[in-house]
Amino acid sequence: MSPIFHLMPDAPKPVAPYSHAVEANGFVFVTGQLATDPDDDATALPEGIEEQTRKVMDNLRRVLAGVGLGFPDVVFVRIFLTDFVRDYAAMNALYETYFAPGKLPGRTTVGVTHLARGGIVEIDLIAARS
Repeated sequence: MSPIFHLMPDAPKPVAPYSHAVEANGFVFVTGQLATDPDDDATALPEGIEEQTRKVMDNLRRVLAGVGLGFPDVVFVRIFLTDFVRDYAAMNALYETYFAPGKLPGRTTVGVTHLARGGIVEIDLIAARS
């Protein structure tokens, strides 16, 4: 089966040349999302880790919905934080609310020096079709 490349009209405009999601062999690989506004790309990113995490998760939800999936279908997540020590606990507290108890995807979280558009959190994920 050839990969299927998805670009969603209601998801944020990509900040670089990429698809929002690529589907292959029953898996959907969702490109990292920042806290950009899907309705107005010129809008500044929200302040603080909680607001940026909420916006990132909303953007991920939009991409997943565009391929007919949701957070229950997510099997693995990668999170990138520009200030790991400051933001890790607060991001975790909010992140956890998007998944059913006991059904958390596998995950890697790393500290990075910089993210596009001055973001402080970026999240990508892998979802599986039933």
